[in-house]
Amino acid sequence: MSTMSTISTPTIVVVGHGMVGQRFLEALAERGLTGRARIVVLCEEPRAAYDRVRLTSYFSGRTPDELSLVEGDFIQRHGIELHLDDPAETIDRATRTVTSRTGLSFTYDTLVLATGSYPFVPPVPGKDAEGCFVYRTIEDLLAIEEYAKTARTGAVVGGGLLGLEAAGALKGLGLETHIVEFAPRLMPVQVDDGGGAALLRTIERMGLSVHTGTGTQEVTVDDKGAVNGMALSDGSVLATDLVVFSAGVRPRDQLARASGLEVGARGGIVVDEQCRTSDPSVFAIGECALAADGRVYGLVAPGYEMAETAAAALDDSLEGEVKAFTGADMSTKLKLLGVDVASFGDAHGTAEGCLDVVYSDSRSGVYKKLVVDPQGTLLGGVLVGDADAYGMLRPLTGSVPPVSPEQLVLPAGTGAPAALGPSALPDHAVICNCHNVTKAAITACATLPEVKKCTRAGTGCGSCVKVIGQLLPQSGDKGLCGCFPYTRSELYEIVRTLRITSYAALLDSHGREEARGGDGCEICKPTVGSILASLAGGYILDGEQAALQDTNDHFLANLQRNGSYSIVPRIPGGEITPEKLIVIGEVARDFGLYTKITGGQRIDLFGARVDQLPSIWGRLVDAGFESGHAYGKALRTVKSCVGQTWCRYGVQDSVRMAIDLELRYRGLRAPHKLKSAVSGCARECAEAQSKDFGVIATAGGWNLYVGGNGGATPRHADLLAQDLSDAELIRLIDRFLMFYIRTADRLERTSTWLERLEGGLDHLRDVVVHDSLGLCAELESLMAEHVTGYRDEWAETLNDPDRLLRFVSFVNAPETPDPSVRFVPERGQIKPELPVLTLGATR
Repeated sequence: MSTMSTISTPTIVVVGHGMVGQRFLEALAERGLTGRARIVVLCEEPRAAYDRVRLTSYFSGRTPDELSLVEGDFIQRHGIELHLDDPAETIDRATRTVTSRTGLSFTYDTLVLATGSYPFVPPVPGKDAEGCFVYRTIEDLLAIEEYAKTARTGAVVGGGLLGLEAAGALKGLGLETHIVEFAPRLMPVQVDDGGGAALLRTIERMGLSVHTGTGTQEVTVDDKGAVNGMALSDGSVLATDLVVFSAGVRPRDQLARASGLEVGARGGIVVDEQCRTSDPSVFAIGECALAADGRVYGLVAPGYEMAETAAAALDDSLEGEVKAFTGADMSTKLKLLGVDVASFGDAHGTAEGCLDVVYSDSRSGVYKKLVVDPQGTLLGGVLVGDADAYGMLRPLTGSVPPVSPEQLVLPAGTGAPAALGPSALPDHAVICNCHNVTKAAITACATLPEVKKCTRAGTGCGSCVKVIGQLLPQSGDKGLCGCFPYTRSELYEIVRTLRITSYAALLDSHGREEARGGDGCEICKPTVGSILASLAGGYILDGEQAALQDTNDHFLANLQRNGSYSIVPRIPGGEITPEKLIVIGEVARDFGLYTKITGGQRIDLFGARVDQLPSIWGRLVDAGFESGHAYGKALRTVKSCVGQTWCRYGVQDSVRMAIDLELRYRGLRAPHKLKSAVSGCARECAEAQSKDFGVIATAGGWNLYVGGNGGATPRHADLLAQDLSDAELIRLIDRFLMFYIRTADRLERTSTWLERLEGGLDHLRDVVVHDSLGLCAELESLMAEHVTGYRDEWAETLNDPDRLLRFVSFVNAPETPDPSVRFVPERGQIKPELPVLTLGATR
């Protein structure tokens, strides 16, 4: 009989609200149990459950709110009583009562312990000194970030998963960073000696110092009690200002011990296959539990499975069906310090008679090892530097792959036959390890959003998303619109390869039969116009091109909601002289324009009539300004902090780089608008990681981030390459932008393009960094053509009387202002008064 059948309105008390605790609440909600029971949650931290797996992304600009795992009004909608910053302190099993730190007392029918684990800190002298930290919670990260502001060197004790993440965080904060690992290699649990050696070489090339095979003997302190060094067991001494302990975790089982629950000899609350403890009314799930197979699982996927098992045990509706947790796959795939690392199955080859199949390239830092038995059954493996095959290999573990093991590790281009694809996987193969979702469950869906909604696959660590995309059915007609049977990227290639220079020629040669000879539509005309502009260059309103543009591009200005236009001169990097500021002020005053300093470090001038645009721009161009392309699907701005020149934290000249980038890519037409930023240090004042391409200065050069978006669907950019020279940075941006322009869909921002791109960031890196497709020379050439062919559109317009003829309010009365626009004073400036015109232009 389930616990919940004992009374009509039972109370479930959950102690702990981490990732596993939240998954347990979701499992209760999915079964309808939140409507049949009172749910009380006691959370030790001051914030609700967040993604601890991606904890380090905080240092890449992701906010604590963005790390949250609690969707919208989930807690309120399900009537859950969540008590933050108020952990359970005592459990009285005789009275079934839990008391919190603040003195709140709750009587339970079922108690679920999801207390997780705590960081292990070696008992060395000085471990509690000022400047010593652990790496476990957001509060830990906030404290490290603050202390690092006055530090120059940091050391991490532990070279495992969290240790390497902590080291990456310290390096990102601008500290000289050391890693101290007692084992003879990094990540000793996950990788073997060969994988550890490949990882070590790659990390050392990043400028981190690694000390393996040695332990910490003492943390030394200065006369103020603050860290100033570390004494190691090999006799060496490290000078360091900050120490992060990341030497493993231990189950948080203190509450269980104090209440008399059975606990394992080496820690962990003993549970059965339904996650019940020695007290049938108490469950334990996640890292605090010692599972029935005698293991404490320190990964999130087994914790989720335990949460679902416990929820099932409380569900009356199962009618005798029993869900059991008998063990879990410990496979992992992570990106640590930008390096792909994965292990699965019997990674260390402990099975009797097993054989290794190894591919190693020390030059590129790639190491792949598969473990097989004499009959060819795949038992496990280790992947370092290139883990693309993980999504295929892990589901094949325990079976004989349909191709030889050698084909599974050799890289493309070595003469090996093509390896198998996801379609070769059996239906029972588990594709999403986090949520235990099989291939059959995924192929029953039609789209990735449907997969995520119905199965939760792809919503955990994300390592399965590539394989999911390959398994989903492909839709039929992918044509851009009713006029063309081709996608935007296919049309781009047609125009580029055949050197087509007009929309009419493209429609007649490659349009659908029924569309040829016609006028096209509002979808394909601006799309093809953008393609022609990005390839052919030249004046965007010459000849047929003018008819392809929307209202904004047609008048080289932004149409505002009242029918007036805005003027946005380019101010590269936000740097401007007093003389130019005076000109902008005079123009705004003389034409009665509303002025606004934007978030992109420019000055917008609002309220101009279309017939005033040439006069306004005439004065601006004479003063040295040019179009800021705020009206086009083009580069808008390259934002910048003040950088090394003025800021005491700056490590590179971010203003100079921002100006160089903006002047290089100005006028570049793309499928959607492009925004960029350059930050002079890891403090990231320019918000580079919310941009389509963002640059952050390091002591060794520049880090390049791509695919960010600060708009309606925010997305933080991904790190593409690190510690680049000026020339390397510009070369990679050239390639990235031209590859995006070449392959993206119409009106597709780089953020959604990167998420849709098959293979995602790894594929993008292969193409633009490693030139896997042999396209880089061509991409660079296309960008060089753009740079050399750039002409300011407004300067070109002002020099041609025929081009000026379009700038009239009314063709038959060019001097007549638009009667729908009336201006009124507000906050000391003139602003337009409605009525509002809706002409459908886009910004």
